[in-house]
Amino acid sequence: MPELPEVETTRRGIEPWVVGRILSRVEIRNSALRWPVQCPTELVGAEVLGLRRRGKYLLFYFQSGVMIVHLGMSGSLRVLQPKIPEPLPHDHVEWQFDDHVLRLNDPRRFGCVLYQPGDDAEQHPLLAHLGVEPLGNEFNGALLFKKSRRRKLAIKNFIMDSRIVVGVGNIYAAEALFMAGIRPGIAAGTVSANGYDELAAAIRAVLARAVEVGGTTLRDFVGADGQPGYFKQSLYVYGRDGQPCRVCGAELRLKQIGQRSSVYCPKCQTANRFVPLARRSG
Repeated sequence: MPELPEVETTRRGIEPWVVGRILSRVEIRNSALRWPVQCPTELVGAEVLGLRRRGKYLLFYFQSGVMIVHLGMSGSLRVLQPKIPEPLPHDHVEWQFDDHVLRLNDPRRFGCVLYQPGDDAEQHPLLAHLGVEPLGNEFNGALLFKKSRRRKLAIKNFIMDSRIVVGVGNIYAAEALFMAGIRPGIAAGTVSANGYDELAAAIRAVLARAVEVGGTTLRDFVGADGQPGYFKQSLYVYGRDGQPCRVCGAELRLKQIGQRSSVYCPKCQTANRFVPLARRSG
C-alpha cells in the first residue's frame, strides 16, 4: 500500500496544481469507498488554501474546512491535462481546477475522502491519535527510547505503531532496522538509548531517500504524473530473503513477526550490537 514516501511524493506532485486554485467542479462516480465520500457542495467555487500531509493522509485546506484523502491499499491521485482522457473503471472521484482535473483511482476502494469542518484537521477521529512525524523536528532517538521502556513488543512492530510515529510502514521499517543493525524481532524495551539514536537516524535517512526517488513501486503505486517510484532498486532486505546481504554477503533470513514477514541479515543485525550503517551511502 502507499506509505509515507509515496503519499509525500503525491503531495509534492499535485500541490502546484491545486493550491491557490479554485475548485470548479466535483464528480463522484462511486461514493462507496471505505466510508461514503464526503465532499460538501460548499467547496465548489472555493480556493484550496493549502495542502499538507499528516501520516498517510493528504489534507486539502479550504476556508470552511479540510478535505481528508487517504489512498488506501492501492489508490493514486493523478493530475490530467490539457486533453483529459475518459475515466478509467476505478476513477471514483474527480476534482476540476481550471483546465485540469485531479482524479482518485482506487481499485480496492480502501481509500477515503472525508471532510472536517474548521481549520483543525487534527480533531478528526482518524488523525487525533497519530504520533509524531518521522521527518519532523520532534522525532528523535530520545523519544523512541522513552516510549519503549518496559515494552515487550517487537521493535519492528513498535516503530510501525502510528500512535508512536506515523508513516513507518513495513518496507521502510525493515530497511531502517537493517541500517541501524537491529534485528526486527527483539523487544522494543531492550534496545539502548544509543540504539534508538541510530534507529531514528536510519528511519529519517530511509524515508528521505525514498521521497527523493519517488517512493517504492511494488504493485500499484504511481505518482501524480503516472510514473512509478524507484526506491525498490535500492532495497537492502525487504523482499530479499535467501539472497546475499549487499553489505556482508551473508544469506538473508526470513522471520514471521506478528502476521508480517520480516527479512534481516544475521551478521549485520544483532540483538545487542548496533552497526551505524545509516552513515553509509547507497
